[in-house]
Amino acid sequence: MIIQKKLWKVGELAKQTGITVRTLHHYDQIGLLSPSQHSDTGHRLYNEADIARLQQIMSLKQLGFALENIKKLMANPNFNPVKVIEMHLESLKEHIQLQEEMYSRLEGICNLLQTRQDVNVEQFIKLIEVINMDVNTYFTKGQLEKLNKQAELLGQEKIKEVQDEWPVLIAKVRAELEKGTPSGSPVVVELAKRWQELVGMFTGGDQGITREAEQLYKENPDMAMQFGIDKELWKYISRAMKS
Repeated sequence: MIIQKKLWKVGELAKQTGITVRTLHHYDQIGLLSPSQHSDTGHRLYNEADIARLQQIMSLKQLGFALENIKKLMANPNFNPVKVIEMHLESLKEHIQLQEEMYSRLEGICNLLQTRQDVNVEQFIKLIEVINMDVNTYFTKGQLEKLNKQAELLGQEKIKEVQDEWPVLIAKVRAELEKGTPSGSPVVVELAKRWQELVGMFTGGDQGITREAEQLYKENPDMAMQFGIDKELWKYISRAMKS
């Protein structure tokens, strides 16, 4: 919870919101969110209006807008912050509906198994469908459509090329991890940049999709392990991305 006060230093705001100081500095540099005031010693000071703007930025990012587009939207004199919250609520509503459908279908199958009723082939197929549906609960219908469209834009040849590069890149990151190379070293940071580039090819640079994908792998470590990404490696490359 943010403590009620009139001004926040960048470090204080970062601590309260979980947004890194580096990110806040970046927003300032690109003119997306500049602190309204500075202290006598030159420290950035954010006021309540700045924090309200930050909330709008984060909502738009969650909805998948790129920073450049967010800046243009918020510069528009007709920009409506209420509309942003309404859009965010609608996105969350879609996620909730998907989760509820997932719960309902799993519950029905669980009841069948608990009562030891005969399960025919069709029911097994339905069970497989429900399990597979778990991936889709992390993305809205709009995000899934965007992923499919991005795949079409890339084409099968490019997708195959990227898929072949992934295991090589993961192996390079693991090699640096095992050597004890600091995550902030130039070589690891460069690998992290390439990692982000490959992710961006599939997501089209959509930060909302990227965050959902990260959450998917975080909550389903077995899925990540299929690609050789264990918890330790994930933390390592994540730190490098923030360097």
